Amino acid sequence: MTTPAPGSPTWVRPLGRTGIQLSAVCVGASPLGSLPRLYGREVSVDEGVATARAALDSPIRCIDTSNNYSDGESERRIGTAIADAGGLPDDFVVITKVDARDRDFSGDRVRASLDESRERLGLDHLPLVHLHDPENFDFTEISAPGGAVDALVELRESGVVGAIGLAGGRVQEMAKYLALGVFDVLLVHNRWTLLDRSAGDLIAEALDRGMGVLNAAVYGGGILAAPDRRPVTYGYRPAPPEILDAVADMQRVCAEHGTDLRTAALQFSLRDDRFGATVVGMGAPSRVADTLAAAAHPVPDALWDELESLLPPRHVWLDAPFDR
Repeated sequence: MTTPAPGSPTWVRPLGRTGIQLSAVCVGASPLGSLPRLYGREVSVDEGVATARAALDSPIRCIDTSNNYSDGESERRIGTAIADAGGLPDDFVVITKVDARDRDFSGDRVRASLDESRERLGLDHLPLVHLHDPENFDFTEISAPGGAVDALVELRESGVVGAIGLAGGRVQEMAKYLALGVFDVLLVHNRWTLLDRSAGDLIAEALDRGMGVLNAAVYGGGILAAPDRRPVTYGYRPAPPEILDAVADMQRVCAEHGTDLRTAALQFSLRDDRFGATVVGMGAPSRVADTLAAAAHPVPDALWDELESLLPPRHVWLDAPFDR
């Protein structure tokens, strides 16, 4: 496996059988809507719009957002950037997610969520829309006839959206939705990184079904990008000692090979050709340029075996692998 550099023949990849083409890096748009609780700082409207505009003007050709990121502010800022650019470039893909509101994740709420997103983004048609974090709700309710899953399937069949995806965390819950056999794309977060392989079986199952796969939050919520930032968490939870020890050892090994942990964490995902794209959160225009530079930075092949030997034990991963 090799890391696709911006502009290289492997920089643009197919997303499963959807017919969608994505750049290897996709902007994760939760930070540009401003989520200081997760990311440690406020992002102004101007900075968020400028971040989205920087992505539109870069080799990155996709952005991933959600109806509920900052109560819709992420989508509003992306919509403003698209309007300022004179419209969405033909080769640029905007992905969003339908979300519950006030614990309502009914079929009607799915349709309303999509309508809200299209209005904020200024886009009539979206090529890919995910069901977002359904693991926080009762599976039988969400998958019931006329429920959220059915509504999303109907939106695809009617042509209102192109493909439909499943985006969530805990793999044991995600496996139930995957087994329904109706989704085109799987998005996993925090669960296929230098520190954690919880999603391994889930990813394999999705690929067996011919689905496209997106890998998000490859920095584990920040610890692999800024390991000295406090508080120290992995996957938005307190990081156990084994994780902290592995991070320290990985920092040392990266330095010995002339690189840094942030670059290695990004390229670990980018060089895996199973993923249609790696979704990287960006809340400032400079992050677009920095991420592209990290993707292009030479990393010696010998580094990967050393990092793999430092993988923490399964019992400290976010989720234990599920049985296929």
